[in-house]
Amino acid sequence: MTEPTKLTHVVPPEQDGWRLRSVLLTGMGLSRKLLVRQRGLEGSITVNGSTDVLYRPMRAGDVVEVTLPVEQSETILPQPMEFGIIYEDEHLLIVNKPWGLIVHPTSGHYTGTLANGIVHYWQERGESYRFRPIHRLDQDTSGVLAVAKNGYAHQFVSEQFQAGQVRKSYIAVVYGRMSADAGTVEGPIDRDIDVPHMRVVTPTGAASTTHYEVVERFADATVVRVKPVTGRTHQIRVHMKFIGHPLMGDELYIDAERHPPRELPIARQALHAETLSFVHPESKERVTFAAPLTPDLETLITFLREEGEPTS
Repeated sequence: MTEPTKLTHVVPPEQDGWRLRSVLLTGMGLSRKLLVRQRGLEGSITVNGSTDVLYRPMRAGDVVEVTLPVEQSETILPQPMEFGIIYEDEHLLIVNKPWGLIVHPTSGHYTGTLANGIVHYWQERGESYRFRPIHRLDQDTSGVLAVAKNGYAHQFVSEQFQAGQVRKSYIAVVYGRMSADAGTVEGPIDRDIDVPHMRVVTPTGAASTTHYEVVERFADATVVRVKPVTGRTHQIRVHMKFIGHPLMGDELYIDAERHPPRELPIARQALHAETLSFVHPESKERVTFAAPLTPDLETLITFLREEGEPTS
């Protein structure tokens, strides 16, 4: 049975005399939306174990506790599924998403998603949480993905994404031998007006920045480590195509004229979310999670090495 998650905050000297609302919003980092929800739950906010002192000024050493409600994903059908668990605590579940999985059910995809598998995993452990992915990965992108187990954790980490404070790195295998050892792509991204499910670089798009560095070069391919600063849909795929190096296996963004189709030992775009780093919602310390390269990408890289000796 899932126990309610408790957030505990000891009022430091610099917050002596603050109103409780200020301690909750600024000291503990609760959002206004979450605070309104908590105040509607009797006894969910206490000071020194009591609800009788909620309206007096706080004093240094006061212990403020917020009890988050137990939730569940009522509309997501549990479904057994294999996925790797990188880390888990009462606030977060960090998984190694297999490629080929949509993260969340959508119209026409009610089962066979990562959400179905995670809800089943929790159910088998006798636990109940609402499925809250903090970010998304494309269906055919593998690697590190963070899921929040309560509203506070979701809000706390999501705000870091919005502020550009989350550090992400991906491994990609692209067509063409890159000449520069590293670079930055600055290219605004928006929907393709002719093909709405695709994205393009256009002056009217949203500002988008991607850093990259070469890991290994081959005769007509390059392994790169990519670090997106922003998080636009298909950003890495669009930016790599924009600089003339589309991802291998990416049928949506391949430039067939410049890179004619060839048989490759991979059935999806060669993109893997390698690391994810952010400040933990409870410890307030930066944590970093990593997922090893998938077997199909290892096979692709070995295949490219065997075509010719790699160069530095």
